[in-house]
Amino acid sequence: MKTLFHNAIIPSPADATCLVVEDDRIVYVGSEQEAPVSDSSVDLAGRRVLPGFIDGHMHLLLFGTSLSKIDLSQCKNLEDIRTTIREGAQQRPDAERLFCSGWMHSMTDGKALSSMIDDLDPRPIFIDAKDLHSAWCNSAALRDLGVDHKTQTPEGGDISRNESGQPTGLLSEASAVTIVWPHVARVASASEKLGYVRDAVRAYNAAGYTGVVEMATDENIWSTMLELRAQEYVSIRLAAHWIITPAATESEVFTQVDRAIALHKQYNKSTSPDFRIAGIKVICDGVIDACTAALLEPYSTSSTSPSASPLWESNILRKVVQRADAAGLQCALHAIGDAAVRLAIDTLETITPSDGITRRHRIEHLELTSPGDAARLASLGITASIQPVHADPAILRAWPRLLGETRSRRAFAYSEFHSHGATLAIGTDAPTAPHLPLRNIYTATTRRSAREPESLETVNPEFALTLLQAVEAATRGSAYSCFGDDVAGSLEVGKKADFVVLEIGEWRVGRGLLDARVWETYFGGRRVYSSLDDE
Repeated sequence: MKTLFHNAIIPSPADATCLVVEDDRIVYVGSEQEAPVSDSSVDLAGRRVLPGFIDGHMHLLLFGTSLSKIDLSQCKNLEDIRTTIREGAQQRPDAERLFCSGWMHSMTDGKALSSMIDDLDPRPIFIDAKDLHSAWCNSAALRDLGVDHKTQTPEGGDISRNESGQPTGLLSEASAVTIVWPHVARVASASEKLGYVRDAVRAYNAAGYTGVVEMATDENIWSTMLELRAQEYVSIRLAAHWIITPAATESEVFTQVDRAIALHKQYNKSTSPDFRIAGIKVICDGVIDACTAALLEPYSTSSTSPSASPLWESNILRKVVQRADAAGLQCALHAIGDAAVRLAIDTLETITPSDGITRRHRIEHLELTSPGDAARLASLGITASIQPVHADPAILRAWPRLLGETRSRRAFAYSEFHSHGATLAIGTDAPTAPHLPLRNIYTATTRRSAREPESLETVNPEFALTLLQAVEAATRGSAYSCFGDDVAGSLEVGKKADFVVLEIGEWRVGRGLLDARVWETYFGGRRVYSSLDDE
C-alpha cells in the first residue's frame, strides 16, 4: 500500500514537497506533479519534514527511570535541594525508597554528605548526579546498599570516607556503576522496569526520535529490553554498547568483553538490525565539575596537585579495544578531559582491522580537547560523538574557575572537528541532560542556553555548528556512527520511512528552534506519535 505525504517542506532534494511510502520504505521524494499514484494521502499543511532524529548517545532505562524521580535540576543550592526532596517525599508516601536526579556538584559547592540530607526522611534517598558519574546517598541508602567501612572500593571507583574509614555519602565512577546501579535495578520489579522503558520510548517518539544509541548496556538493561520486545511492538531502532568496567585482573575485564562479543554474534546487523549489540563502551575518565576528568595540566583550583588520572591503564585499555575490534565490535570511549581524549585517540590509533573493515570507532563527549585532536580524529576515521546540551552556558559557570580562562576557551570545539572532516554524531546523554533534539541543536548552533533562553551568555561561539551541520549530525551522522545509515538518517528512496513532521516558524538558527513543535513522528511508515493525542 502506497501513501502520499504531500504539501510539505522537505530539505532534500531541492524543492521537494512530498514523499511516498510503500509499506515501511520510502519509494519517492520530490514534487507532487511527478509522484506515483498512491492508495491514500496525508496533507501535511506546509509543515517541515526531517529524517527521524537519532540520539547518538543516551541511556534508555535510566532515562525512563528518571521520569519518575524527584527532579533537582532546577535547584540552585542545598536549601533548594532539601526543599525539593522534602516535597517529593510527601508526594510519595508509599514509596520504599526516594530516587532523585539532576543534582550538580556546583549546587552544593562540591560537598555531598549523608548528614546534609539525613533529617529529610527516614527512607533511603538516592540522588543521581546530573552526569550519572556519582550517587549521593543518605545514611539509610548506604545501609540499603550494604556499604560500610568494610566495603572495598571497586577498581576505577571512589567511596568518599571520613578519617575512620566510614562512608560519608558519595559514591563515584565505578562505585556508582557497579554498586548503586545494580542495587537500584534489583529493588525495582520487572514490571516497573518494563514500564520505565515504555515511558522512555514514548517520550522519545514524542520528541521526534526514531532511533537511539544506548551507551551503558548491562545484563539488567538488556534483559528488560529483550522482554519488552518479546511482549510488544517497540517503535525505536536501538544500537547498544555494552559497558566494560575496570576490574582487578585482566581476566575479569576480558570476561565482560567476551560477553559483549557473544551477544553481538546473536544480535547484530544481519540477525537483528533494529535491536542489536553494536559494540562496547569504556569510560576513560570522569567529569570536569567533579574534578575527575583527566587533564593534561592540573585543575586551576589545585595547581600544586596532579590532575585526576584516567580510569584505565593504557596497556589494558589497548588490549580491551583490540579484542573487541577483532570480534567486529565498535568501541566507544568516554573521554571528557584533554588527557583522556589523547589516551582514547592513541588507543584507537593502534587498531588495524584484520579484515580491513573499519569499525567506525567513536569517542564520546570530547568536552576539552587540544589543538591537533580534531585532525587526528578525522585522519583515523573516529566519530566525534558530542552532546551540545552539555555545552549549555547555564551549567558551565564553574568551568573558568576549575580550568582557567585559557583552557575554557578550548571547550566543546565542534566546528573544529567538522572542519577537519571528522564525522559528528549528536546525542543528548539523557537523562544527564534534556533529551529534546531541537533544544540540542539550538545550543549547538547558537552556543547559548536552552535552559535560560533569555540569557545572552555564550560558550565559545566560534565553535558553533551551522543549522545544516547540526541537523545532519543529529540524523545522518548518528545513523552512520552505529552503521545504521543504510536504513535511516536521511529521506532517500529505499530507506525506512522514519521521519518527523515539525511545526516551526522560520527555519534558521535562533529562538524558533526552542519554540518548534513536533507534530507527528513516523517509524517505518507507521505513525507512532501525534501531537493531537496530547490535546
